[in-house]
Amino acid sequence: MFSLGSLVASGTGSSSGKVDLAIEGWHWPFLLSILAAMLLIDILVIHRKAHEIHAREAAIESIVWVSLGLLFALVILWEFGSAAAGEYMGGYLIEQSLSIDNVFVWAVLFAHFQVPKQYQHRVLFWGIFGAIAMRLSFIFAGIAIINAFKATLIIFGLFLLYSGIKLLQTHDDGFDPSKSRAMKIFHRFVPSTDTLDGQKLFTRVNGKRLATPLLAVLVLVEITDVIFAVDSVPAVLAVTNEQYIAFASNAFAILGLRSLYFLLADMRDRFQYLQTGLGVILAFVGVKMVLSYWWHMPIAASLAVIAMILVVSIVASLRSTPTAQS
Repeated sequence: MFSLGSLVASGTGSSSGKVDLAIEGWHWPFLLSILAAMLLIDILVIHRKAHEIHAREAAIESIVWVSLGLLFALVILWEFGSAAAGEYMGGYLIEQSLSIDNVFVWAVLFAHFQVPKQYQHRVLFWGIFGAIAMRLSFIFAGIAIINAFKATLIIFGLFLLYSGIKLLQTHDDGFDPSKSRAMKIFHRFVPSTDTLDGQKLFTRVNGKRLATPLLAVLVLVEITDVIFAVDSVPAVLAVTNEQYIAFASNAFAILGLRSLYFLLADMRDRFQYLQTGLGVILAFVGVKMVLSYWWHMPIAASLAVIAMILVVSIVASLRSTPTAQS
């Protein structure tokens, strides 16, 4: 049961400048039950039947998912205090901003494999389900390593700084998913067909069970999430040492990615400076993580810097994009 006393007592500070939470037995089941309920409502009620998701529906769903993420921030505030809520919002904002690039990669995958729009949500649903499970293991492992070897903060920070610089220098134009090593291995070991069977991942042809192209795309979606998690999980760990906060912020941000995809997938050319902004965010978080070995930047300052970088990159992109001629 929530208590006013826990607003102060549960979220105490630590020597690292980050909160130490008093996690009770019901906290994890409460969080996991909420996530499971939202996923079940999404797949069994809202998207039970395959259909093409248009911009208006995607916008409404995006607002709903963001609102749910912010509502859980209020739960964190009520139960653990303002410092914990600040760390949750920091992790949520970092994950949400870094995941935008993942959205555009999904667009490339779906376009390349010519996945009909009405089947894309089902692939992303299972992709998000797998991503949440993987993030849980990544976060627990990352925090365990940091707690055991504090110098790991410097290693993670330098890695994020390197990733940010690489993101500023590289572009993925000309990427061919079907020629990736993962797809070659997939087709070698998984009997497959090139024919879709609705939104099914498996089908039967002449009595033989075969994977449809949707399963191949799902495998690539999961692989891209692992790649992005290598950057985003250490970035989130730069603002919190608590598994509960790190996982909750990641999970709620990831849940909204599907609707964000349907809203932004066709708008990549309008956000030409977004990759630059994401690279700067990664570099900033990397430097912050290195410095946290000696000094912890206040979470409010971190949130302000990340939000400012994201807003500037989006505004600059929109201002530089010529208005389409009618």
